[in-house]
Amino acid sequence: MANTLKGKKIVLGITGSIAAYKACYIIRGLIKQGAEVQVVITPAGKEFITPITLSALTGKPVISEFFAQRDGTWNSHVDLGLWADAMLIAPATASTIGKMANGVADNMLITTYLSAKAPVFVAPAMDLDMYAHPSTQKNLDTLRSYGNHIIEPGTGELASHLVGKGRMEEPEVIIQHLANYFAGKEGDLRGKTIMITAGPTYEKIDPVRFIGNYSSGKMGFAIADECAARGAKVIMISGPVQQQLKYPANWFAVESADQMYATACNFFMEADAAILSAAVADFTPEQVADAKIKREKEGEMTLRLKPTKDIAACLGQMKKDRQVLVGFALETNDELHNAEDKLQRKNLDFIVLNSLNDKGAGFRCDTNKISIIDRESKTDFPLKSKAEVAADIVDRLVEVLKNK
Repeated sequence: MANTLKGKKIVLGITGSIAAYKACYIIRGLIKQGAEVQVVITPAGKEFITPITLSALTGKPVISEFFAQRDGTWNSHVDLGLWADAMLIAPATASTIGKMANGVADNMLITTYLSAKAPVFVAPAMDLDMYAHPSTQKNLDTLRSYGNHIIEPGTGELASHLVGKGRMEEPEVIIQHLANYFAGKEGDLRGKTIMITAGPTYEKIDPVRFIGNYSSGKMGFAIADECAARGAKVIMISGPVQQQLKYPANWFAVESADQMYATACNFFMEADAAILSAAVADFTPEQVADAKIKREKEGEMTLRLKPTKDIAACLGQMKKDRQVLVGFALETNDELHNAEDKLQRKNLDFIVLNSLNDKGAGFRCDTNKISIIDRESKTDFPLKSKAEVAADIVDRLVEVLKNK
């Protein structure tokens, strides 16, 4: 996403919503990505945020009225519409959406919209009842029919509960919609269901102890957000993590390898693809004590382990021709050999290899260094942020799905 907005000219329309303050974060995010931003605000919008604040962020005078001064100098909505590479209206109230749908050109923002030749993105912001009202939904459908891009308010049950139905999407999500559009990736997973496993599993020893690993879930959650940003329906199956999703998803929290196995096998046939990024325990205690095991003064404790069920192997056997199955291999030695062996044995379409020998890769990092391996090739990638790595993985997934 880092370069797709560089040099892009964005008209940001702000309307009279309590969410107007989030426009500041949108501006900062767009400028950070290299975009140039011109704000057009409605009279009602100025009741919620001051033009001087917006001007300080963009470095440009804020446009609100047709006439800039009393001497007849006027702002040309036609020139502004032609200048823009994209127009983003965020927040967009029910009133503004209605005016856009019906051509009610009674303010500078609407006339600019009607003159725009560039793609238009609309981020609705209102309460649940207003958003759900048939008139609002009809107006949104009309805007879609005009070719506008509607950035739907979140409708999923997110861990952070930041986004509720009707509430404007978060700034970083809105920015990614624009970035995906300019990268040619917007909607390339629309209509697809992607199942993702993420995080560690905890295998109980007794009520207070468990066997686990250092997985934070960051990689899997980045993949889930990337898939959702491209229009996919995401089924997230996660072990115990502290991560949050930016986008709506059907999220199933599990703890043990057995629970993850059962949930993944249950939902796999609904999916067009599954990406197995979870660090699932290979072994679990044969017996789980009912009470806390007490430490003895002398002597040792022996813990007998048994293998867990192999999720990838199970799904590889279940896989239909239309489905794509992606595995992960985190290795410490014989990396390529082990990854290729896993690819074959578990009937994967491709496997993502990373090594703990590479600095900045693996657990707990915000970066990763991967190779993508299929039956014909191996593609190496440099060290990148996990968000960028997720984009590389999903790019390959899209290619494979197109050939199914």
